[in-house]
Amino acid sequence: MKKVLITGSSGLIGSEAVTFFIKKKFKVYGIDNDLRSKLFGKKYSTKKFIKNQLKFKNFHFFNVDLINYKSIEKIFKKLNFDLIIHTAGQPSHDWSAKDPVFDFKTNALATVNLLQLTRLYCPKAIFIFTSTNKVYGDLHRSKFRIKELKTRYEVFDKKNNLFSINENFSIDNSIHSPFGVSKTSADLMVQEYGKYFKIKSATFRCGCITGPNHQGAELHGFLSYLVRCVINNKIYKVYGYKGKQVRDNIHSYDLVKMFWEFYKKPGYGEIYNAGGGRKNSVSILEAINIIKKISNKNYKNFKIINKNRQGDHIWYITDFSKFKRKYKNWKITKNINTTIVEIIETLKKI
Repeated sequence: MKKVLITGSSGLIGSEAVTFFIKKKFKVYGIDNDLRSKLFGKKYSTKKFIKNQLKFKNFHFFNVDLINYKSIEKIFKKLNFDLIIHTAGQPSHDWSAKDPVFDFKTNALATVNLLQLTRLYCPKAIFIFTSTNKVYGDLHRSKFRIKELKTRYEVFDKKNNLFSINENFSIDNSIHSPFGVSKTSADLMVQEYGKYFKIKSATFRCGCITGPNHQGAELHGFLSYLVRCVINNKIYKVYGYKGKQVRDNIHSYDLVKMFWEFYKKPGYGEIYNAGGGRKNSVSILEAINIIKKISNKNYKNFKIINKNRQGDHIWYITDFSKFKRKYKNWKITKNINTTIVEIIETLKKI
């Protein structure tokens, strides 16, 4: 059986990948230390996913800290992996500003540890890293112009065509947040190990990822957390931009399918933007209206705060055409409405 190591195996992407690769008849090894509960509180713990995963006979679990090189080395010495999917990390802008050193170790140092161990013990393995669109910082606006519409901001290029962000967009001379910088450092190392050390690898620069397994919190996971607030009539704080800031959303299943396509046809130090694209883009105001309509809730309990978070995008829509050109079998299968329905149905079971 092929062996896959999935870090952050009880998180949103990790848990989706565990299920996916078990169905593909892989022997799946998960690493997780429930960092989410430490960052956001016990109610956001992902331990329940670990408990469910342990029911699968092809799933094996390690509770280790990826910062600890020696602990991970013991695992790599015993097992020759065919695939490493690195989804673990510190995901929050706000947390990274509180403790940049911890953030950098968790996102950057942990990634280098995994890359080096891959190089030493399973150099033929394929390494996949979940990076972030925050590598592009707060975006250079010289390339586009922003227009305010009734429910969202929209972006056009100099020829007045609708604009989206591709892999050629600059990562320099902008504010990223410490989180954005730590992920950029890891992103560049994945590229370097691919191109310099010839490790088959890719960095996927993700926009908003969501799905029913998302333990959305106020500081991370906007769509999942927003659905939770609407369903339970809790206050949702909108940070700046009049609630018209735009994000595209990709379901965790469609993201893992991107990983699968790359695994079948890998490259060295590849870069791909990963998101839902324009058809799955939504502003916070639009998202609230969609959730209200689907859930039949008359929700008005949101509060717009004038000041936006530093380094936060006013608008971001992914251009995933580079990936689509190379991997023609891949496509988005779950749109915004479908995803919201799945999140609502999951919340009903809690």
